[in-house]
Amino acid sequence: MSLDSDHLLTFVRIAECGNLTVAARTLGRTQSAISVQLRKLEESLGVALFRRVAKGMVLTPEGETLLSRARVILHEMKETAQLFQKPLSGSIRVGLPDDFDTAVLERILAQFSQTHPGVQVLARSGCTSGYNDAIRCGELDVAVCSGIDDPGEGLLNTEEIVWAGRKGATWPKSETIPLAVLDRPCHWRELPKKSLDANGRHYRVAFQSSSFTSLQAALRSGIAVGLLPRSTIGVGLQILSAKDGFPELPMSYRSITVATDGPTDVIAAMVEAIRQACLR
Repeated sequence: MSLDSDHLLTFVRIAECGNLTVAARTLGRTQSAISVQLRKLEESLGVALFRRVAKGMVLTPEGETLLSRARVILHEMKETAQLFQKPLSGSIRVGLPDDFDTAVLERILAQFSQTHPGVQVLARSGCTSGYNDAIRCGELDVAVCSGIDDPGEGLLNTEEIVWAGRKGATWPKSETIPLAVLDRPCHWRELPKKSLDANGRHYRVAFQSSSFTSLQAALRSGIAVGLLPRSTIGVGLQILSAKDGFPELPMSYRSITVATDGPTDVIAAMVEAIRQACLR
């Protein structure tokens, strides 16, 4: 039995994306190519690592066992390779979305600063609607943008957008929904209104903020219902579904954009740190 690191990376990416098509795009390969890699890995181990479901791929018990170990192996291989790399220096400006789980933000910044201590990082976190313009104007070197439109090239990952409210609270279908929205020029402001309008549910805006942190606090308080990425549903919150009278929502796409005239090696290192942080 032999293990190929490329096959392990493909396996981890499929596990994180839960979908062959999305995983292939984030890896920059065809779906057929990563299907072949997955089959070879399963054949070498003699087990099935995934089972197919309606919406994609789900890990088998054997796949769950391999996932944690595969991450360790890939991390150790990366650290070993870095022993012989020339330390990076300089600076980089990066824009990150505040709809990331805070743990992901911490991993990106911690991993990069620990691996490349000679690089000065200027990071901003917030609404991503202006990030592409900031890249074009030379204000950012790397940006992670969020949206509900498929970005095509540069896809980082996808995540479910869900309705959220205080855990244990109920919102009868006959009542007007108190709605919490983000007051900024992006899909997080208009999507909840359009979705409720299309579903024929009455609502009133009960809370507005430009901050995801404030929005989450409002939802936990029970004064309103709103939209969040699934990964940010924490203590005190529950996901509301069609059985609660809330319509289905589109996926959120995250993509990476880089400046063409920035520090190439440093940009590549930051992109790698972002991708690795999103794999966990």
